[in-house]
Amino acid sequence: MGKATVVRAFEEIKAALAVLNAEADGARAVPFSAADPLAGLADGCLEILAGSREVEAGIAAVKAKAAVGYMESAAAVAGPDVPVRAQEMAVAAEIGCVLALGPRAASSFLVTSHAVTATLPRTLEALQAGAISWSHAVVMADETACLDPAGAAALEAHFLDPDAPDPARGCPVGQLPAHRFKAKARTWRERHQAGSIEKRHAKGVADRRVEFRPDQDGMAWLSAYLPADQALAGWNRLTAAARGMQGPDEPRSMPQLRADTFAEAILTNGTTNDAETRGSSIFTEGAGAARDRAESPIRAQVLVTVPVFSLLGLTDEPAVLDGYGPIPPSMARALVASGAGSFYRVLVDPRDGAPLEIGRTSYRVTGAMRAWLRLRDGKCPFPGCSNNSLDNDADHILAWANGGTTGISNLGQPCPKHHKLRHTTAWKPTPATKNEPPGWTSPTGRHYQSEHQDWEPPRWPDRKWPDGKWPGSVDLVRHGASPWEDALERFLRAHA
Repeated sequence: MGKATVVRAFEEIKAALAVLNAEADGARAVPFSAADPLAGLADGCLEILAGSREVEAGIAAVKAKAAVGYMESAAAVAGPDVPVRAQEMAVAAEIGCVLALGPRAASSFLVTSHAVTATLPRTLEALQAGAISWSHAVVMADETACLDPAGAAALEAHFLDPDAPDPARGCPVGQLPAHRFKAKARTWRERHQAGSIEKRHAKGVADRRVEFRPDQDGMAWLSAYLPADQALAGWNRLTAAARGMQGPDEPRSMPQLRADTFAEAILTNGTTNDAETRGSSIFTEGAGAARDRAESPIRAQVLVTVPVFSLLGLTDEPAVLDGYGPIPPSMARALVASGAGSFYRVLVDPRDGAPLEIGRTSYRVTGAMRAWLRLRDGKCPFPGCSNNSLDNDADHILAWANGGTTGISNLGQPCPKHHKLRHTTAWKPTPATKNEPPGWTSPTGRHYQSEHQDWEPPRWPDRKWPDGKWPGSVDLVRHGASPWEDALERFLRAHA
């Protein structure tokens, strides 16, 4: 035991790495497959990648435990006379030097390591087993930082315990890219944490700003921190305007067209005929948006999914803005009440959280099916892709020419890049259902599950009415039904 044991263990790891390097280089004595050496090499390299991911996760867990162990032992050695802040800086500096990290990165690594080893047992267990990566652990630590122990344990269980009362659906967390896991964890946290999203949103609105950051090669970044409805509507307007400018005589790419349209909008008065024709006025139609300039004819549809009782102001449950995530219920109510032309209301059933109704303004056969696809998938269903559903294509899983039907269960909505991948390579989508997007099968035959929407029943309000009546209605208490159930029945009938 002790230092000699550590040295010997790392020598064995280095020896194993030498073997794996030889395998990856093809310098092995026995090929992966004698029948088809080239295909065998390709499959073997994927096996090396998969195994490396698990080993890297295990090493990350060892690093976290070692960092916390050093931090605790160094504090004990330093004694109580050393100021706490000074001791923390000293520990971070030492670990930063050992791992070649800057001061900020070293401090962040220490904070996450402590959270994982001290307060997130399921995360540590999954990391040691290679089921998740260090990046996933960082997300878990970040998203549970503001929760009490019970809330943190509930979030961990939802995503890492398959036997939890309501586990996460679809692709396992460890098979999602960390940025996709972050989006799902944030959505769950906003639904379940005790703190009010309204209060945090109000602080965010107070902090709104525009920032300028120089970059290389004569370039710079100009960014704005805005309420989500305004930012997303602006982005979708830019996307729609850029898409409308594409054509055989337009050499610019979509990112270039967005950038040029944005620059024109902020550098001109936005009222010239040219700006109106090209759709350069990108002012949003959401709450608090500017309305003193000519609006572009370009319209970009955005879905706002609102729990019924939250829309009625009876609960404070967050709504979901398509392409962004949870938003305060006040923002959702304002978008629905203002009749903003780019925003379409989607009500969810209080009984199971499933989509209930799409605003009547978009009710056409083709439009309704596309909207349902957006609700079902939330984004491009290809593994790891975050492309907003606004810019995706409706695609038959089983081709129409081969007997496929035009129904939700036979449709996917891949983004243009993955739509092209599907039709030009051996990547193929797997069957979908009404409520589950298609997975994908790779050219090597490996199957990858899709990411599923994490629908869940909304919270019901207090079942006791102040006076037993819906405002302006007759007495709702009849035949033993609760006032809420009767009111919901009336509401659903009115919006059927």
